[in-house]
Amino acid sequence: MMDTNLDARNYTDLLKHYIATQDETALYGAEQISKAFIKKNILPEEIVNLHIQALLEIYPELHEQIHISMNFLLEAMISYGLAHQEFQQLREKQVELKSEIHVAASMQQMLLQSEIPKTEELDIGVISVPANQMNGDYHHFVKGKDGSIGIAIADVIGKGIPAALSMSMIKYAMDSFPENVMATNAILASLNRVVERNVDPSMFITMFYAQYKPATGTLYYSSAGHEPGFYYQQQTQEFQEIEAKGLVLGVNPTTTYTQYELQLEKDDMIILLTDGVTECRKDGQFIERDEVLEVIRTYMHLPAQEAVNRVYKHFERLQDFQLRDDFTLVIVKKVV
Repeated sequence: MMDTNLDARNYTDLLKHYIATQDETALYGAEQISKAFIKKNILPEEIVNLHIQALLEIYPELHEQIHISMNFLLEAMISYGLAHQEFQQLREKQVELKSEIHVAASMQQMLLQSEIPKTEELDIGVISVPANQMNGDYHHFVKGKDGSIGIAIADVIGKGIPAALSMSMIKYAMDSFPENVMATNAILASLNRVVERNVDPSMFITMFYAQYKPATGTLYYSSAGHEPGFYYQQQTQEFQEIEAKGLVLGVNPTTTYTQYELQLEKDDMIILLTDGVTECRKDGQFIERDEVLEVIRTYMHLPAQEAVNRVYKHFERLQDFQLRDDFTLVIVKKVV
């Protein structure tokens, strides 16, 4: 309730003056007293009650219907005050949650960052942009002591914080593997057991893992239900899908995977991506995979990093700068 009679007296005097004169200076006075109410955390229903008391003092013979209507307003303001308090509490929690998610997203970005390995044979470019604050896509590079290059790309079937946590788990599981000596299918089989044991049954992870061996120019690869990538052969100047079968991670702990291989020649390219690339929309419809290849062909003469950046900018504009899914694209060019 009001802590002194001063606010009530001031309010009554201002109201009486305004009713008599409609002078705007009284409205200024009302603005100042409202600020005082805010500082003292006066509730809306207390202000309404103050107004009723002021009216009764100014008009002792206040019409009964008006008096009843003001009591109705008072009850409405009590309900409003409670709802407003609840709204403010929810808003504060939302701000706090957004802040925590921002911190978590920054930590995830730091934890999952993977430097592109330096190699004379390959020009590698990558871009990974989350649709929201947390990224459900993952990419990883590793350079073995023998000069081999490991390349991973994954996508969680699921979004938000659970997907991001799953990606972090995949990252640390991979860090524990001697990747340069393990076959690509063995790595996926090991990760599959980790996911099956530790990820909620409603979530699955698709993944493509490849290893390039510079001694032979061979690319070995395996897939766990991941979006098919593309192989560009300079000799024919044609793109073809990289065919690789395999069950998504986390379904069956005993699943085995097949290792495939490609012989890469100078100026050949490997394009790896997530479905955030192939499921971009134009005029409300999913684009065709051929359109993705047309855009890549437009920029593939550029250095790999510049090429992936240009491709992303193209599809970002196509979707009015509003990604509907995490967007990850990797281009690998054999330059010698």
